[in-house]
Amino acid sequence: MRYSSDIRTRVIDFVYNGGSKAEAARRFQVGIRSVFYWLKQGRDYRPKKPGPRNSFKLDRNKLVQLVKKNPDMTLKELATELGVSINAVF
Repeated sequence: MRYSSDIRTRVIDFVYNGGSKAEAARRFQVGIRSVFYWLKQGRDYRPKKPGPRNSFKLDRNKLVQLVKKNPDMTLKELATELGVSINAVF
């Protein structure tokens, strides 16, 4: 379950101001593991944006140069040369 950033901030503030982790979990109705996880990440934590994690791994300029230089390369050969998956080249 995904909690709002407001709940996360309130839980962290509660614990930093002297409240127990177990009491924070009960009071804000969140899992105790979530409390520990949020405290481990600290107050400055910003959630990551959803989506592919390696979306910038493929260098398009290098791909274009390879295709111009070797127009008969297969997708598998291009992917191996660039260090990405075949789907990224496709």
